[in-house]
Amino acid sequence: MINLNQVCSKLDAKILLGEDQLDREVFSACGADLMSDVLTFTKRKTLLLTGLTNIQVVRTAELSDLCAIVFVRGKQPGKEIIEAAKANDIPLLVTCYTLFEACGRLYEMGIKGCPHKVFTDE
Repeated sequence: MINLNQVCSKLDAKILLGEDQLDREVFSACGADLMSDVLTFTKRKTLLLTGLTNIQVVRTAELSDLCAIVFVRGKQPGKEIIEAAKANDIPLLVTCYTLFEACGRLYEMGIKGCPHKVFTDE
């Protein structure tokens, strides 16, 4: 199984919060800026990669029991986001890679995306 420490290495990520939790397992990953998609498609212990740096990201991670949040493109969350993540025991990472490249690097490691739902007219 892949853990957050391996993810940090692959993404050349800076650890903002949760350095003591890098042994957390990552079961799947989701790259999204629409938190409604994250709520719909993710499962527990999913790693969220996003370019959003607002409080909704942490609230979504808490509701969905995600394993960590990776902010892409070098985006830095504000103090409020860091404090909320700390209160909810959610590790925060920052990578300079784009969302596309960060997801691709994780896919190369063997991390799968969240299964999508098939929509029908039924």
